[in-house]
Amino acid sequence: MTVITDIEDLQNLARRRVPKMFYEYADTGSWTEGTYFDNEAAFQRQKLRQRVAVNIDNRNLKSEMIGEAVTMPVALAPVGLTGMQHADGEILAAQAAEEFGVPYTLTTMSVCSIEDVAENTTKPFWFQLYVMRDRGFSESLLARAKAANCSALVLTLDLQVLGQRHRDIKNGLSTPPKPTLAVMLDLMLKPRWCLGMLGTKRRSFGNIVGHAKGVTNLTSLSEWTHEQFDQTLDWSSIEWIKKHWDRKLILKGINDVEDAKIAADIGADAILVSNHGGRQLDGAPASFDMLGDIVDAVGDRIEVHLDSGIRSGQDVFKALAMGAKGTFIGRSYIYGLGAMGKNGVTKSLEIIHKELDLTMALCGERDISNLGRHNLHMS
Repeated sequence: MTVITDIEDLQNLARRRVPKMFYEYADTGSWTEGTYFDNEAAFQRQKLRQRVAVNIDNRNLKSEMIGEAVTMPVALAPVGLTGMQHADGEILAAQAAEEFGVPYTLTTMSVCSIEDVAENTTKPFWFQLYVMRDRGFSESLLARAKAANCSALVLTLDLQVLGQRHRDIKNGLSTPPKPTLAVMLDLMLKPRWCLGMLGTKRRSFGNIVGHAKGVTNLTSLSEWTHEQFDQTLDWSSIEWIKKHWDRKLILKGINDVEDAKIAADIGADAILVSNHGGRQLDGAPASFDMLGDIVDAVGDRIEVHLDSGIRSGQDVFKALAMGAKGTFIGRSYIYGLGAMGKNGVTKSLEIIHKELDLTMALCGERDISNLGRHNLHMS
């Protein structure tokens, strides 16, 4: 029996249980994957200040993200095809997040629909929007998210075109998978995954199929998806979004100080410093390397969150100490989902919570609200 002690253990288990095309969809970056690997390396480069002989009893990790109470300042990031990591994956992840007391963010490109998740949870979740050329479809998504009582919108700004994701092309990524010889051989080695998929009706993009004009089968879905990402998306488009969304707004994909300043001027509730987990512009700086400058530039005007590269509670600690008010995890919980379903998502959150708590203790901190750059060795 595998003893799970960290996120890497969940990753190794997911690699064995999830079909190759879906595991590598979540686990790889674009082009050379330089930015993907540097996202993790950036956290390793940052060292902590160890403090001793400090009262560290009764530590508190509770906080708020955009005004919502959280067990720890960690949200589950939007991840496409989550329902292909495990049957009904978005529902299970949302349930695990709700029970743990952290936000869950459902992506536009989910397998389970907005309505599926709303029907199987009791508290509001967040929704992530890709703006499509068909603004009528985008408007309908926003209306559906409001009807499902989503409390925040995460608007992704860094995917007007799809990055060069070579592994997805080589693996013939599709949802559901096409029955090629290579795919069928791989599925034969993943019986647990196959049984789960046989037990659910959710095997395609639930927010799109049956809702977008002309999308009736796998071929039309593929054509529609590649044509619809809106290359005309600009800052003025956010004003259009705000006309249709009167709740909390987070702008995702900010990885530059000038863009952060513009985002703060627009009047969003938070920005998410992110390079899309290294899946878009390969060669971009690690998000953590950009965080300090962005916090210094706009942190007094807008709430700053961080994603890309977080694999431990210690990474969360470093982000918070650098000035982030919240963090998002993607692959860390996706590995748990692929490995063990809902229990795996819960396990990933437990691991990060424990690591964050222990790191606070060894750095001499009792309350997460007190973290700052005094906790870091600054060169």
